[in-house]
This record gives sequence, structure tokens and C-alpha cells, in this order.
Amino acid sequence: MVAARGSGALALAKALALLVPAALLAGAYGSQYWGGLVPCEMCYWQRWPHMAALALAIAAYAFAGMPDRGRSFVWLAALAILISGGIGVWHAGIEAGYFGGITTCSSTGGGSSLEEIMARPMIRCDEIQFSFLGISMAGWNAVISISAALVIAWLSLKRPRNPVAA
Repeated sequence: MVAARGSGALALAKALALLVPAALLAGAYGSQYWGGLVPCEMCYWQRWPHMAALALAIAAYAFAGMPDRGRSFVWLAALAILISGGIGVWHAGIEAGYFGGITTCSSTGGGSSLEEIMARPMIRCDEIQFSFLGISMAGWNAVISISAALVIAWLSLKRPRNPVAA
């Protein structure tokens, strides 16, 4: 019974390592493609660690038969999620004017001609396009990612306790 609780913690950590970045990426892409928000360069930077976390979480499930190896992939996924949260802190700080930002703006991507490229909007990393409860999307990514990474790490560190013989 005790071992089941420990393995349950690891199972929950794996599930969170998979679901949190998937949900955050779905929100980012949904707001981009259906919500009409155009991501800046730093928005894209926040997505890469979440993509890595997804791959690592899938690897944790693939190595489920080897709990310590699966646990290592969960730790790496938590680290990737934490990195995205760190980038989110930096981005939100730039938006709030606490940190100096990157000096270039980004456009939404390429085009086949100079006209197409020039017609694309220039998106600044220090401007908030959308906020909810006074927190920008970068800020929400930071809050959710850092919190989730800490919970995932904590859950994955829980080891089954050996019952003490009386």
C-alpha cells in the first residue's frame, strides 16, 4: 500500500510534466491562430522549453518500466518547464519596465517578397498585447511554469517508504 502511494506521486509528476506544457502551448498557439495575437521573439523563446518538456515527458512514459530512468526524464521535463518560466519572468519584467529588453523587434515570420515581409506587423517584446487580472501572458507562463516545475520536482522526489518491521 505504501509503495503504491510513492509510485502514485511519480505517476502524477509524469502526468503534470506532460499536461502542463501541452496546455500552455495549446493556449499560446490558440491565442496566436484563433485569438489573433502575434507573438514576439521572447514569446517564441518560451515555447521551446515546453516542447522539450513534452518530449521528455513522453520519454518518461516510454521508460516507465525503469522507474529511476523515467524519474530522470521527469526531472529534466521539470527543468525545461522551469526554464520557460524563467524566460517568462524575464519577459514579464521587460514588459513592466523592470529589465532592459532585447534591442530588436520581431515580425511574424518570413515572406517570399520584401512587400510581404514589410506588410507583417512588428511586435515589440516590451508591449503587452493581452493581460488577464493585470498579468500578461508572459507573466502567466512564469507563474504556471515555475509552480508546476516545483510541484513536478517535489512529486518526483517522493520515494516509496519501506514499512518498518515491528
